[in-house]
Formats: sequence, C-alpha cells, structure tokens
Amino acid sequence: MVDGVNGGTDSASDEVGSGMPDGAALPIRSKTVSWQDPHALAAAGRTLSGLEFLSAMARRELPAPPIAELFGMTIEAVEPGDAVFRCEPDESTYNPIGVVHGGLACILLDTVAGCAVHTTLAAGVGYTSLEIKVNYLRPIHGGSVLVAHGWVTKPGRRVAFAEGDIRDQDGKILATASSSCLIMG
Repeated sequence: MVDGVNGGTDSASDEVGSGMPDGAALPIRSKTVSWQDPHALAAAGRTLSGLEFLSAMARRELPAPPIAELFGMTIEAVEPGDAVFRCEPDESTYNPIGVVHGGLACILLDTVAGCAVHTTLAAGVGYTSLEIKVNYLRPIHGGSVLVAHGWVTKPGRRVAFAEGDIRDQDGKILATASSSCLIMG
C-alpha cells in the first residue's frame, strides 16, 4: 500500500492476504501468442460461403483468427448447421480460485454457436451474436481437453438460433448455451 505522505509502503499491508512468506517471490510464467492479420482473414471470408470459409480454416488453408490463437481453439469439424471445436486451456486462463475462468467457456460456446450459424450463410453474408445464455455445470481445469459442439436450432433470414455444449475428454458435459445471432448482409 502506498503511503500518501512520502510514497513509502506499509509493510504490514503488503503481507495481508498474500499467503506467501514475507519477501517470497512468486515464480513468473509467460505465454507468447502469434497471429496473422485479422482484416485480411475477414476480407477472404467475405468471398466464401460460411461453410467454405470455416472448412478452409479447418484445413489450415486460411489462418485461425486471433481469438482462436489466444485461447488455443482449433476447428475439428464443420458441416451445414454444425461446428465442433477443440480447446486445451492452460493455467493462464485460471481465475483467482484456481479453475478455468467461466469467460473461456462462454467464448468457446459463443464461437461454436456462431460458427454453426455461419455454416448456413452465403458468401458476403455475416452474423454477430445478439445474445448468449450459458449454464456452467462443472468446473473446468487446465490441461483438460475440451470439445465444444454448436448446432443451429432455427435458421433465419434476420435472426438465427443455435445451441452448444462443452464436454471433457470423458464426454461429461461441463457447460451448455443457447444463442441468437443477427444475420447481416
């Protein structure tokens, strides 16, 4: 804590709640993330149907978007109205209580639901998430292999609806979601 008078620190405050012996340093961990130009990827995507676009990414003919690189998401399969992604979260995604942050599950579910909708769209037609509701059923731990599956429940010209789930390597459902996407174009 910074002392407002002389800028010094209050050593008693430094120790409160740290759980570490006085003067002990926590080891530093790091993670390097690399990605390609997302604007070039989006431009390429506008020339292909959603299914063609996602299939090209799955075959690695097109690069993954930055969000996929950041969280280690890969496309396992895409078909009309259906998308399956894989993700192996590490401890960089942990929240303060020592499990993977629920935001990662939400990002993964938003991705597979949106991509399932995208597989139904013609070239030049886009989408954006309008709403997502996530149900967290079990904690997610780093080192787990997650499989996220999204499927369209009702396509539409203005709004499409999709659902998704995340399962662990044993097939246990960890989280589910329902989503709506605005169709643009």
